[in-house]
Formats: sequence, structure tokens, C-alpha cells
Amino acid sequence: MQAFGLICQNWNNGRYKLLCLLRLAGTRKRTIHFLRRIFGKKKKAAPRFELGIKDLQSSALPLGHAAALDLNPRLADRIRHSTEKVLFLSNGHGEDLIALQVLQALHRLRPSIACEIFPLVGEGKVFTSAISEGWLRKVGPSLRLPSGGFSNQSLKGFFQDILAGLLVVTWKQWRFMRRQVQAGSLVVAVGDLLPLIFSWLSGAPFVFIGTPKSDYTWRTGPNSAFSDYYHCLKGTEWDPWEYFLMRSNRCKLVAVRDQLTARGLRKHGVLAKFPGNPMMDGFPKCSLPIVLEPYRRLILLCGSRSPEAEENFQRLLLAAGLIQDQKPPLAIFVALGSEPSVEQIEFFLDDAGYRRISSLMFQGIGAQACWKKGDCSVLIGKGKFSLWSSWAEVGLATAGTATEQLVGLGVPALSLPGNGPQFKKSFAFRQSRLLGGAVLPCKSPSILAQHVKELLYDERQRRKLGLVGSKRMGSDGGSNALASLILKLLLVQEQHIGL
Repeated sequence: MQAFGLICQNWNNGRYKLLCLLRLAGTRKRTIHFLRRIFGKKKKAAPRFELGIKDLQSSALPLGHAAALDLNPRLADRIRHSTEKVLFLSNGHGEDLIALQVLQALHRLRPSIACEIFPLVGEGKVFTSAISEGWLRKVGPSLRLPSGGFSNQSLKGFFQDILAGLLVVTWKQWRFMRRQVQAGSLVVAVGDLLPLIFSWLSGAPFVFIGTPKSDYTWRTGPNSAFSDYYHCLKGTEWDPWEYFLMRSNRCKLVAVRDQLTARGLRKHGVLAKFPGNPMMDGFPKCSLPIVLEPYRRLILLCGSRSPEAEENFQRLLLAAGLIQDQKPPLAIFVALGSEPSVEQIEFFLDDAGYRRISSLMFQGIGAQACWKKGDCSVLIGKGKFSLWSSWAEVGLATAGTATEQLVGLGVPALSLPGNGPQFKKSFAFRQSRLLGGAVLPCKSPSILAQHVKELLYDERQRRKLGLVGSKRMGSDGGSNALASLILKLLLVQEQHIGL
């Protein structure tokens, strides 16, 4: 009688009714036959993302117990959280930094999510700390390319990458990607065409964060290029095959670096958004230390790809040597990334006639080494860019992402194009157009030194260029906004799956 009363009490619940009918149906074979008689033909197979979660559910729980989860919301919520998984793809050092910012925001908002990173280009050294903390897992095969990931800008670099095993590692990465998404991952592609193709071909739902392209490069800027006419015909810097992939039904979100670029993509049927620029996150606002007040301050960004970074540092150091008669004295912050090493930089300083001094002279700055020549002091530090950038007045730069971030913080910069493969003349002038002239390419170290002197003495011009750069790069907060959008997509997927 109690069982009969329980059935009568819950009979209006559709899921409970189905559960009772399934139990009456008996064996698995009879259950399938019973369901086919009720619902007719077998439905079309669900997308891979749904199959991955459903397979996990069916292998872990008996049929009756899985249906009974609706009667236990806490247990259902716990199992739902344990199956949340996000796989990030990135294809370069700058893209790695952006992916890390979004991953950190995602982890802060929902620590239970299983986060994975798959660096398609390079070794992904920027993720080392997060991996050691245990909340991020690096997956997939990787290869350090001779071109640093810029084989599309040089035929020589392309053949060097081919000989180093580019085609083999790309095939291995593709095979790994196909296996990985079968586990039910939501894919987040950060970069340009390569991660976009990988995520589209995977068959999984994906998010695309397009970081390298902006319509500012052809619509405004101090100079023009032949490619600007091509972009003008399209109405966007993104190419037709790229926004074709962005229009895929499985592409759940397209986020770009500014509102102007989002508007250009929307004209081609892409529902692009600008939730903010994650490149501008992670910069603490620190007051200038007292010990630095007597100095004019420059920051030197030589890039992070060897051996190009070492060559760029030598040329920038030569330019800095031409302004050593600066009064008051000059302090140059050499903010290093994963490469080059402090020892390599010190070798070049010693060769240029600098002498090593005690770091106690600049206590509290966080420098790993200090060198001096005349009235010029050079402070070297790894991982200090986010701190030192707020103290600089002018930047000397041959970097990509770091230069854009510096200008976005309101610090104008001067660049010195080299032999590449990354920071060549074409790259430098495109960067200048992107940033509205807030970074100015120079033809030689002597011209760069002259412009540095002019900017150091012209505060009004520095402020003007700084405002232009800040407007082009946008404010911080983009990482949290993107992480919130990704969480909403995960919630929609869960509701669609119907755990």
C-alpha cells in the first residue's frame, strides 16, 4: 500500500512516470524495443559534445539510478560539475599569455572545472606556474619551431619549420585533438587561423577568441599599406575562409579585440562580440619607488624568441648608448620573458662596456641584476614586465604582445625593425597602424635615440600618444567577461544534455 501511495503521489512527475515504465519494461533489450514503440524511429546522433557526457553517464551509472538523479538535485549537481571540461588551444607566445589570463579567470569563477591547455606552437612555458599549482593540465604534442611560429612571413622560415618536423607534429596534434574532444570538451581557440581550423574540424562546439587582427590596422593609422585596399574591399581584416568557419553552427562565441573589428565581422554574418581585451588584465597599479624618482625611465622589450630576441637586444642597447649623456641619469628596465636568459643579456652588457653593480642600490625594485655605464643604469628581471611597465616613461620595443600592452597602459614606444622572423619592417609598421602611431618604427638606432630624447622632454606629446594607445587597446576586465560567457555556454550545454 505504501508503494502504491508513493506512485500515486509522484505520478504527475513526467520523469518519475518514465522511470516506472522503464522498470516495468524489464531487460535492456525489452526496454529499447519499448522505447522505440513509444517514440518511433531512432533520432539523429547527438553532437560529439553531448555524446561524450552521455557516454560518461551511461558507463558510470545504471539506467534507473541515472534517471533517479532528478530526485536528488545535490547529487546531480555534483556529477554535473565533475564532468565540466574546457580545452584551450593557442598558437604563439602572445596567445599563450591571453589564454592564461582567461584560464585564471575561469578557475577563479569555477574551480571545479577541468582546465586543459594545448599549445599548438612552442612549448607553452608561460603555463608552468599554473600547471605546478595543479589546476591546469598541459596536453598534446608540441614542437619548438625555428621560425618561432612565423613561417607564414618567410619562405626561409617555412622550409626550416618543415625540416624541423612541422608536418609530422601537425598531424600528431590533429590526431590527438580528435581523440581529446571525444571526452566531451568545450574547445576554446585563442589566436588566428590554425586554432580556428583545429577547433572547427574537431566536431566539438567551440569558442573563438581572435586576438591578432584588428580593423584599426587598415581603417586608421599614420601610414598605409597595399594590403589595406584588400581589407577595405572585404570590410574586415579577417579573411573569407576565416569568417566562414566563424559562422559554423558549432561556433558558440566569437570574441575579438575591439568594437570596430566586431562590427566588421557582423557585416559578414558573424555574431562577433567585444567583451573586453584580456591583454590588458594582470597589471597592478604601483606608485613609483622613491629610489627611482631621480631617474628618467625607459623599458626595453626585446621579445621572447631566440635567437631573434638577442639580436634585437643588442641593437636596442646600441640605441640606448647614444642617449647616455641624458641629464638627469637614465634607468633602463630590461623586462625578460621565458627567453633570453639573464646570463645572455649580461654577456652583451659586459661586451658593451657596462659593469655589474650591487642590487642594493635599487632595493625593492625586484631586479635580478644591475649594470651601469656612465649615468645609465640597466636593471634586469624575469617576469617583471607587469610591475615595471607602470614606472616607464617611454618604451624601446621589438616585441609583439608586450609592446601592445605597454602602449595600452599609456606608455608610448619606439621600435627598431630587424631581420625577423617576427619583428620585421612589415610587422613593425602594421603594429604602428594598429596602435594609432603610439609606437613609432625607427630606421636606425641613432634615429630612435633622437626620438627618445624628444619624448622624454615633451610630456604633452607623451600624454597624447599614451591616450591614443589606451583607447586602441581598451580597458582591463576582458578575462572575467570572457570567462563568464564561457561558463554560460557550459550551463547551456548541460541543460541541453539533460543530466
